[in-house]
Amino acid sequence: MDNATMARLLAETADLLEIDGGDSFRIRSYRRAADAVEQTTVDLNEAVSDTARLLEIPGIGKGMAANLQAIAEAGSLPLRDELIAKYGSSLLELLKLPGMGPKTVALLWDAGQISSIDQLAKAIDDGKLNGLPRMGAKQIEKLKKGIEDYKRSAGRFRIDQAEEAAKAVTAWLLDFPGIERVTPAGSLRRGRETEGDLDLLVTGPACEPGHTQAAVDHAAAYPGIHSIIAKGENKISFYLSNSLQVDVRLLPSSSYGAALQYFTGSKAHNVSLRQRALKMGYTLSEWSLARLDDESVVAAKTEEDIYKALKMDWMPPEMRENLGEIEAAAAHALPELIELKDIRGDVHMHTTATDGHNSILEMAEAGLARGYKYIAITDHSKNLAMTNGLDEKRALEHIKRIREVDEQMDGKIRVFAGIEVDILGDGALDLDDEVLAQMEVVIASVHTKLEQPKDEMTARVLRALENPYTRILGHPTGRLLLRREPFQIDLGQVLRKAAELGVAVEHNAAPERLDLSDRDLRLAKELGCKIVINTDAHDTRHLEKMTYGIRQLRRAWLGPEDVLNTRTAKQFLAALRPKP
Repeated sequence: MDNATMARLLAETADLLEIDGGDSFRIRSYRRAADAVEQTTVDLNEAVSDTARLLEIPGIGKGMAANLQAIAEAGSLPLRDELIAKYGSSLLELLKLPGMGPKTVALLWDAGQISSIDQLAKAIDDGKLNGLPRMGAKQIEKLKKGIEDYKRSAGRFRIDQAEEAAKAVTAWLLDFPGIERVTPAGSLRRGRETEGDLDLLVTGPACEPGHTQAAVDHAAAYPGIHSIIAKGENKISFYLSNSLQVDVRLLPSSSYGAALQYFTGSKAHNVSLRQRALKMGYTLSEWSLARLDDESVVAAKTEEDIYKALKMDWMPPEMRENLGEIEAAAAHALPELIELKDIRGDVHMHTTATDGHNSILEMAEAGLARGYKYIAITDHSKNLAMTNGLDEKRALEHIKRIREVDEQMDGKIRVFAGIEVDILGDGALDLDDEVLAQMEVVIASVHTKLEQPKDEMTARVLRALENPYTRILGHPTGRLLLRREPFQIDLGQVLRKAAELGVAVEHNAAPERLDLSDRDLRLAKELGCKIVINTDAHDTRHLEKMTYGIRQLRRAWLGPEDVLNTRTAKQFLAALRPKP
């Protein structure tokens, strides 16, 4: 029973309570607890036996601590089970439809015991929604389309996919005279690893009140639109051909900062910020920060103005998850976060020797072009036959070629010899120690037998860490975003052992992985782990993906000092686990 599962059960209980007409305070307490459980670095599976430790987590009171203990013991929550028995588990699926909230689900249940997407589709076809409150023809058609879209896609997109879509729509919008600025907001601006939709905030003369219609029509003509959800005076929402929902909002320049702050979120951050504003005699909305007494505007044009008026420092969007950033900003104690320009090297990449698309020299030249001072060539080892992995003989020949390129670069960039060696099912590494000893960078990774039970996988990785030549643990949970869940492993135990042995843990910046997650990175830092960020590049173009990983490091509040490859080549090697 991991933290993510516990958080999901609490959130689902809140939704079911709201559908059931429960007390609003009780509903909010479950939602707060779900957010707290999702974000905490405490392994709740271990902490549930210690009530005092649970109560130290912000958002967890005595009642919620008891609920967490019940979940850990039974794998479920009695209240949730009671509500599921009453309504059926398929009711929760209705909440995944666009625009469908607990109140609408409750209406459907009361009207006709509708508790699943299929039942809703049949009720629409049979005309049973006609005449229901808030169920006009347009709303029914919207529901019908929402069902079709939901069945076409689960509705989540990787950060790189969302960013690519944002750039394309932005370019189209900026072609219109009078649109001067387009800014992605929402979870994309906060750097979350996956997005459910895309918020674009638009300003310029064409966005001022009374002058917006032509700009809205231009947005509606974007060639990538699959269907339009809604179109108004200053907003248009539509689905792209890949089912990503895009909300374009046209804003007067005078309220741009307030809107940017509001639509960036997160919801929990905004709630806390509004509470702070109220205590200071202000009200904060998407339009402005205004005085409560006379509604006069205090700040609206920039985010910086709003935070300053609330006696806080402006904070990077990646931090806005209500994890202490508001308190830190008020105390003028925000940490310095890592930036892309801080990275001096990338030490996980593949070449044509195995499954890469470029040569050693081409990867070195690409690294040099990015301003790097060093790279490491880390092709696969023999266990991954599908990648043409290197055996001992080929690995030694490969080391020789890497050394030749390093010499050829004449000091402009260092090219380290390395390997991404497979962790076999029993925890052994699949190349001889005599070969590993000749490399500067040895990354040990799990690629096979991902279905092993948790105890076996944990023991397997722990044994790999014990190998004296393991210097970095690669993509430690094995997840592929939206495709494959992390394998079962006691990550806390693994990270503690890595810290003890001096083995660095990797944040794999490839957007399909982003492994370790931001939460796990926070835990790694708390446990004293050395951290390295790499792209796992299989092509020179993949080196550009470093930016996605940097955003996860920033979400974890990591600074340049927390990441080994912000150091010089000499310092980087010295910071790795010493060779025997």
